[in-house]
Parts: sequence; C-alpha cells; structure tokens
Amino acid sequence: MPTRRVIVSAHNGVHARPVAELVRLAQSHGAPVTLRTSDDTTVDLRSVLAVMDLGIESGDAVVLETAASDTSDALLDELVEVLAPKE
Repeated sequence: MPTRRVIVSAHNGVHARPVAELVRLAQSHGAPVTLRTSDDTTVDLRSVLAVMDLGIESGDAVVLETAASDTSDALLDELVEVLAPKE
C-alpha cells in the first residue's frame, strides 16, 4: 500500500479548512484513505469528525495510506501538500 509519513507544518495545525480539503480529496479517491497518528490512532480520512477529533497540531507526525492505484501517489502527494504546505 502506498504511504506517506509527514510532519504537519500547516499554520495552526489541522483546523476546519485543511480538514475540509483533506476530506474532499479523500472522498474523490475510489479507495479508502487512512490517517494514522503517532499513538497509532487510525481514522478514515473521508470523515470530517474523525479527523477533527484527532486535534492534529503543527509538529505532529502522521502517516497517510491508501490502496495502490493509478492515482494513489498523486493523491497522497496532494494530501501531504495540505498538511505540510511548501511556502
């Protein structure tokens, strides 16, 4: 399964706007996408409430994972850009 490990650097962590973008991207993908925190809590990235409940802050490490497909690498790259935008 394709995965990406990322250190969150989004300003103010992962609040409503980035969560909405993460969920939108995950929902557009044909397979489930999961986000795992450093304490091994795993949530379906298609659920706004599940992601918001994690309280992810800047500096936290997370792992994104989805099933292999033609678009999985591009999707994971887009998700990483939301969590750790290049400034």
